[in-house]
Amino acid sequence: MSPSFRPLATLMLASFVAFANPAWASDEQQTATMSLNGYGEVTATPDMAMVTSGVVSQADTARDALTANTKAMTALIDQIKKAGIEARDIQTSGFSISPRYAQKRLPKDGSWQEERKIVGYQVNNGVSVRVRDLTGLGALLDAMVSEGANRIGGINFIVSDANKRLDEARTAAVEDVQGKAKLYAEAAGVKLGRILSISENSYGMRPQPMMMDRAKVMAEGAPVPVEAGEETLRSEVTITWELKN
Repeated sequence: MSPSFRPLATLMLASFVAFANPAWASDEQQTATMSLNGYGEVTATPDMAMVTSGVVSQADTARDALTANTKAMTALIDQIKKAGIEARDIQTSGFSISPRYAQKRLPKDGSWQEERKIVGYQVNNGVSVRVRDLTGLGALLDAMVSEGANRIGGINFIVSDANKRLDEARTAAVEDVQGKAKLYAEAAGVKLGRILSISENSYGMRPQPMMMDRAKVMAEGAPVPVEAGEETLRSEVTITWELKN
């Protein structure tokens, strides 16, 4: 029997297998798809704020620095409560005691260099305050500085129903991407099939924290002017469709 000879039954079986499994005979046909991005955004006016403040105290000993700081912080927190802030909205945000080292001026360039000699101690104690009524924010800041707060970290404005407003941006993003998909499908002469995947990237663009100058506030002697502005909430949605001829 010749080595290249194959029985007829074997040839018929091979043909049947190739017919039943087209991928064996040729590459599998790829599904046509289309992926598009949609965008949506809404603006919202902040209705709350988070203020970070505190007192920095210095003394020759750690005990004296702590005593002075405790007295000042107690008065500051009492003033915050008198301004109408509830206890649940007041939280200690940082506490530390650190040594202060002597410094000397270098003769060559006149710069300062720290010596490893302790000359005193410094106590930092901070407090975070959630302000639910922005109409009284300026007066609160003025009262805090007047009562002894010598460190104001800044103000972060908050939209309390941000998740609800973000859902509006998500809806707008889906409507945007659906409109694009219909337009492209019609222009390309194809039809949209089932949705294969949906993904999103949603976020809010928050205003930068507003820093406070204690010396300026004390000099002016008037409630601090505060403007909350607006916050923009954005959503980006990516949808992939199967295409049909």
